[in-house]
Amino acid sequence: MSTQPIPVVVLAGFLGAGKTTLLNHLLRSARGTRIGVMVNDFGDIGIDAMTVAGQVGSTVSLGNGCLCCAVDASELDAYLEVLTRPELSLDVIVIEASGLAEPQELVRMVLASENRRAVYGGLVEVVDAAGFDATRERHPEIDRHLALADLVVVNKADRVSGEALREVRATVAALAGRAAVVETAHGRIDPELLFDRVVPEGEITGQMSIEDILYGEDADGHAHPHAAYDTVSLATAVPLHPRRLMAFLDSRPEGLYRIKGFVDLGAADPENRYAVHAVGRFLRFYPEPWPAGGERLSQLVLIGSGVDAEALRKELAACEQDGPGDEPDERALWGVLRYVPRGEEPPEAESESESESGDGTESGED
Repeated sequence: MSTQPIPVVVLAGFLGAGKTTLLNHLLRSARGTRIGVMVNDFGDIGIDAMTVAGQVGSTVSLGNGCLCCAVDASELDAYLEVLTRPELSLDVIVIEASGLAEPQELVRMVLASENRRAVYGGLVEVVDAAGFDATRERHPEIDRHLALADLVVVNKADRVSGEALREVRATVAALAGRAAVVETAHGRIDPELLFDRVVPEGEITGQMSIEDILYGEDADGHAHPHAAYDTVSLATAVPLHPRRLMAFLDSRPEGLYRIKGFVDLGAADPENRYAVHAVGRFLRFYPEPWPAGGERLSQLVLIGSGVDAEALRKELAACEQDGPGDEPDERALWGVLRYVPRGEEPPEAESESESESGDGTESGED
């Protein structure tokens, strides 16, 4: 059984963009997923269980398996240690950036953390479609924030005309570069775009929950559809060539937000499969022994917005090893090992990894 680190998602956006609404939606949609939240004030988190004003250093149980902490930015790493304790069994941690620090600083702190149980889960920037131009005028630094984002949520899309929305999206996409951009109303983003949702025992994947029924419509009875995104899946019994796989990952297209799954690298490391965790420009591999008796498959899921599914499948198919003459040599794995957290390399490859990547402490951003 894979024991992957807990993704830490940084949620940013200027006042009024709707990030707290989005955060509340994630919490209401948690169902069986245990979410840890770090905020600087409990006041805006509209969860019924939170009836007291928050104080820095406080932790409140939300009653649905989720926890919320009021923290100062300087305490972030200490609270990561608290929230990643195995006994809490959290599945994801969300840090609300407002009032804590610049998003760039929070991302830097997450990437620099030595917490082995936490892994960067992306910077999500929420913008107000209706007030975007005014926000840029008041806060020109939003351009810099968008350039750092891994995912941009254009919220309040229902409050502008189709033409205005297209103009905002075009501007956002130009500023955000390779980041995925999705449009939504009332912060209703599908949690599975950001993290793997846990399906409680007995629940059918995709079925409506009580939360969907209660919060799926506004006061006027209008449905709030989740922001649309694309999912591409690949499963192959043919091992992937490490060099071609890294070439694909290094050049992954705009709009591709997450990559997850396992890859078989064949003769480059026959003892291990490699769990893949990629979000935005961040990439990590985690080697682990093949499950006994199981079929050796590479299984990947790619998640994004506006991606060309057929082109992605062709590019991934081109990574497959093409017969005995295409088997990787011992150095072919070095590019992959650059993105393996220090101390998790297969023992026989540690010296190779260090010779390739120095001290192994690079952030993993390409």
